Amino acid sequence: MRRIAFGLLTALCLALPVTAQEDPVQQTILNQIEAFKADDYATAFTFASPSIKSIFMSPENFGMMVKNGYPMVHRPGAIQMLEQREIAGRLWQKVMITDQAGRTHVLDYQMIQTDAGWQINGVQLLPEPGVGA
Repeated sequence: MRRIAFGLLTALCLALPVTAQEDPVQQTILNQIEAFKADDYATAFTFASPSIKSIFMSPENFGMMVKNGYPMVHRPGAIQMLEQREIAGRLWQKVMITDQAGRTHVLDYQMIQTDAGWQINGVQLLPEPGVGA
């Protein structure tokens, strides 16, 4: 009986990371972050929506914005996908990033589906929750 329970628990634990990796929305975000980590702004730019591309006009401009405005995305320490939800017809993916200094940041990624697949249509840094008395 213990072997069966252990086997089921092991199978469940092994399946969890695969499930997260199979989510195309989450994978798009992770792929873009991997490109930033490699300073591959051209690849990172491919995960941006057409409207984001029209704002920044080039992978270099886009990369500099992320490097200067979102350093935790440019050089993350740890990444954890949180909840995914729909708000006013838009899909949002919440992501917790721990930067290399150990500070935690929560970002909200707005995602859109295009002919090229899921793309990032905007990112906002969520405010830190206040400390209560």
